[in-house]
Amino acid sequence: MAESLRTRLFRWGLNLWPCYWGTGARVTFIASDWREVRVRLPLSWRTRNYVGTIFGGSLYAAVDPFYMIMLMKNLGPGVAVWDKAAAIRFRRPGRTALTATFRLDEAELMEVRHRLAVEPKLDRSYTIQLLDSNGVLHAEVEKLIYLSRSKSS
Repeated sequence: MAESLRTRLFRWGLNLWPCYWGTGARVTFIASDWREVRVRLPLSWRTRNYVGTIFGGSLYAAVDPFYMIMLMKNLGPGVAVWDKAAAIRFRRPGRTALTATFRLDEAELMEVRHRLAVEPKLDRSYTIQLLDSNGVLHAEVEKLIYLSRSKSS
């Protein structure tokens, strides 16, 4: 699915937002239905650590907000969505640009809607892989997202 004007403007704004700009990463794509986001994290003067590889904080910060935002956009105002916990596992030093792709499919969204219809709250786990241009895994981030029915729903 292509970007829409709305998601393109959101992407531009996010890339200029000081909090995200400071990570050194760039959002390169947001699907018009908010079910796919792509991020690129280069090795640069802003992301390089003391030993010349991508700083671990940049690796995490580059991928931090996306599943929460994607779920909020897809589930609507009747569902509260919060990041609850995260863990990062470093597999290889990042010596070149890394990318991450976030996807939500209809089955996942249906499962969340179904569970929230019978349970007041739930946690969902999502794994993000940071890969180089050859598809080699350099880091994995596990995000635990808290979802609940909003008090108004």
